Amino acid sequence: MDTIWLSGAEWLAVLRIGVGLWWLESWRHKDKKTWFEGAGIEWAAGVAEKHRWEAVRSGFDVVVKPRPRTMAYVVAYAELALGLGLILGVLTPIALVGGLLLNVLYLVLMIHDWAEQGQNSMMALISVVGLFGMSWQTWSVDSALGLF
Repeated sequence: MDTIWLSGAEWLAVLRIGVGLWWLESWRHKDKKTWFEGAGIEWAAGVAEKHRWEAVRSGFDVVVKPRPRTMAYVVAYAELALGLGLILGVLTPIALVGGLLLNVLYLVLMIHDWAEQGQNSMMALISVVGLFGMSWQTWSVDSALGLF
């Protein structure tokens, strides 16, 4: 494989680190005080309530709505863990699969919002490329420890 400036493995690491920075920014820009008080989950509940798919409405009502505070923490700290894991390359394949799943959940919840669809589909694509390209081979704690 011919590349410019960096090797193919290094470009995959750049992609992995970039999506990690994207997740870290998603965590950083949240107003944690209002988020953990339930504002984010209340907003998502409003979106789910009007969703065109019954499975999303009922799934949200069963899984998220009864435990808004817990889910607020799960979402926020999942984004932080994904960001740090991908930037540092710690348990990278697990972080890539976790990010892919979270992006798919966000994409399905926000199916009517074109901007959200674009962001989440691109982040999901980067996760797939990072996973199948084994992006943890370079510039990662995983590589330094000989994991995966």
